[in-house]
Amino acid sequence: MPGEEQATLVSGDPEVITVQDLTRIIREELDTPLLRGISVRGEVTNYRLHSSGHMYFTLSEKNSDGDAAIDCVIWRRSAVRVSPPPENGMDVIVNGYVDFYPPYGKTQFIGESVIHAGAGGKFILLEQWKRELAAEGCFAAETKKPIPQYPLRVGVVTSPTGAVLQDIRNVLSRRFPLDLIISPTQVQGEYAHLDIAGAIRRIDGHADVIIVARGGGSFEDLFAFNHPDVIRAIASCITPIVSAIGHEVDVTLADLASDLRAPTPSAAAELIVPDRVTLLREHTETRSALQNLILDRLEKRGLELEEIRLRIESRRIKRRISDMKQASAELLERLQQAIARKIAQQRSNLALYTAEIRSADLRAPLRRGYALILADGEMIRSVNLLGKGDLVTIYLQDGEMDATITEVRHDRDV
Repeated sequence: MPGEEQATLVSGDPEVITVQDLTRIIREELDTPLLRGISVRGEVTNYRLHSSGHMYFTLSEKNSDGDAAIDCVIWRRSAVRVSPPPENGMDVIVNGYVDFYPPYGKTQFIGESVIHAGAGGKFILLEQWKRELAAEGCFAAETKKPIPQYPLRVGVVTSPTGAVLQDIRNVLSRRFPLDLIISPTQVQGEYAHLDIAGAIRRIDGHADVIIVARGGGSFEDLFAFNHPDVIRAIASCITPIVSAIGHEVDVTLADLASDLRAPTPSAAAELIVPDRVTLLREHTETRSALQNLILDRLEKRGLELEEIRLRIESRRIKRRISDMKQASAELLERLQQAIARKIAQQRSNLALYTAEIRSADLRAPLRRGYALILADGEMIRSVNLLGKGDLVTIYLQDGEMDATITEVRHDRDV
């Protein structure tokens, strides 16, 4: 049996040990005077105070020799003596010891006291960038561009492989299907800011509104969205930009420079497009209210005319009454015609609006059996645009396929 062979191998070979034995050995090796009662200096990031009173954070350092970081925890019994508590960006000296946590296979530094040494390098750089970019007017409220109420094309600057793009797609398809233009970019890494800035400039002017998005992450993960290259690209963009970077609690300089900040990528998609169901319901309610208002006024005018008729029964003014009846009939006819024109106009507007919504769904004709043919990214509307040997892509309702033109035949009746 395979299981029996494995058991024999583990028990018979002295070099094969269990995971539990390995973690025990690591923990025993780390339990040395060299790694106890030591002081470590670094920059605080990802600080979190747990409801239990424990403090969790990362001590990091960045220099010419490379980046380094270690997870730290200060248990509640020691945390109550730390005053003031550490904050993200602080340069601190933590005294404690190195420990190994077997359930997670994680090495961490257990702090027992904290000395505040100043602000961390990245946060100092962040504040410096913030002052410089503010002086350039990158965050000025008067430069913010309004977000269009009914955009037809939405651009997205994000990673093409992350869940963020799919979340945005799902929201848009549910609320208001429209054209989506993707400008792919790295969202993390040493040179990610160059890629992000280039992706923003590349899509500028090709959409009605742009979403710059990234999922959640640590302070370091989001740092590229603080870089001046990215901020200046956003500030110089002619297209309105909505930022959706990290979680709601994460605020980057890109959020300050954008025309609108959304707490999450999904929320950004909900903010920039209306809900088609709500729009249709509001339109129907408005039309119904207008019709009721017109009918109510007609009824009131009819009652007023009836009261006038009852007050003037005298034969002397029968002629005058007849004239008034004629005028009233003409007025009523014109009013009815105006009402009919108004209702027809509202119906026409509703039909036009409904057609616009349906036309936004590019796959509707495909579901009716039609096909869409593209060559070099352009829609083919005539055989005159194709020649033998041309490569085309054919889109059907359930997928797409590539083809090569072997012959072009012209319709002689056209």
